[in-house]
Amino acid sequence: MAGWVVVVGSINVDLTVQVSRLPRPGETVVNGTLTRSGGGKSANQACAAARFGATTRFVGAVGDDAMADEALDSIAAAGIDVSRCIRLAGTPTAVALIMVDVAGENQIAVASGANGVLDGAAVAAALTDLEPPPGSALLLALEVSDPVVVAAAQWAAARGMTIVVDPAPARPLPPELLATHPIVKPNQTEAFQLTGERTAQAAAAALHARTGAPVIVTLGAGGAMLFDPGHGGPDHLPSPRVETIDATGAGDALTGILAACLASGAPVRAALSWAVTGAALSTLGNGARGALPTRPEVGLLMGMVTG
Repeated sequence: MAGWVVVVGSINVDLTVQVSRLPRPGETVVNGTLTRSGGGKSANQACAAARFGATTRFVGAVGDDAMADEALDSIAAAGIDVSRCIRLAGTPTAVALIMVDVAGENQIAVASGANGVLDGAAVAAALTDLEPPPGSALLLALEVSDPVVVAAAQWAAARGMTIVVDPAPARPLPPELLATHPIVKPNQTEAFQLTGERTAQAAAAALHARTGAPVIVTLGAGGAMLFDPGHGGPDHLPSPRVETIDATGAGDALTGILAACLASGAPVRAALSWAVTGAALSTLGNGARGALPTRPEVGLLMGMVTG
């Protein structure tokens, strides 16, 4: 039996405006189109994992406002178990304001709300009697506090789970998190911020020295680099070329699919190959969850690329 994907972290409501171009500082760009949808890095990753076929459970926090049910319903509709999510009285649900231009580039600002108030003790309590099957994976991102991330990682490590950390937004990783030997998956900018290095390979090597685990540096349309000295040298996995509509959430799609593949027993390199291809497909629709692919869809494109 395949393992679960357990996701602990952020959940938002996204307000997205499609514009002809992104505004410069102090500038207003008009005639945009507004859409409203579910978001949050961790919730997006959970949806990607579930869409890919993984049994997925999500632990996070919403407020007690009108957006709370909307946020939870948006991922429950994807077949994700949200029974351990926490409602925080007197706190707003998080909201992200997103602008996307015609090339698919974006700018994002987040009002953290309940994501920022959630604490480690509440997460530990929500997870305490949850016992995933062998081979399960935990997904973490940094839109929640260090105590939340550490509590979840220590819970997963005690159960032998594979831990994947998306260090976004980038900040120093706590020693207690590094001690759980997570697979760290920054983009190139985040890798530089975390290490002070100026090449993806050097940054990955520095992160590997801290975790003792494989490191993945994503390269946008360039795919991803896997640094795993135990299985050969640095390995570049290119992304298939697609006509991108909106790149919002492509990194989250990659992370969710990666975790789904790891939970199904795939080695890291094979899991990353599926994830890079799935991330490319996710840019073919609007919004962070607009075109999340299924396993058969990703498999079909992989076959076309290698055939």
